[in-house]
Amino acid sequence: MTTATQTRSVTVEREIAHPPEKLWRALTQPHLIAEWLMKNDFAPVVGHRFNLRGEWGGVLDCEVLDIEPNRMLAYSWDFAHDDPAFNLKSTVTFTLTPTPRGTLLRMEQAGFRPEQKQAFGGAKAGWQEFLGKLEQVLERAE
Repeated sequence: MTTATQTRSVTVEREIAHPPEKLWRALTQPHLIAEWLMKNDFAPVVGHRFNLRGEWGGVLDCEVLDIEPNRMLAYSWDFAHDDPAFNLKSTVTFTLTPTPRGTLLRMEQAGFRPEQKQAFGGAKAGWQEFLGKLEQVLERAE
């Protein structure tokens, strides 16, 4: 019998027709993050604690964990909730890989426990929507 808790991850990959530097700005500038993800007080500094505030009223407690400019960004994505099915401690990692047509963006949110089926399903759908909005922001941004 194993006592280790198995966790699951949501991973979304998409090729985006913009260079890594442009995508990086949309991932790290608070006013752009607010357009595609949530209102925030983000700063691209390892150790910076910030909040993401959802339109649904929830607040996510986050901390920048790792940064490689134009290549990788990782931060904690924690949601405190009385119901264990929604009490989430996870990590979101964005990886940017240059391609001939732009950038391969890989987003992984890791840390969903087995009993968090609804949170996992919500993240799977939510990240598709967030990344669709990100592409729209990139199309508008110059």
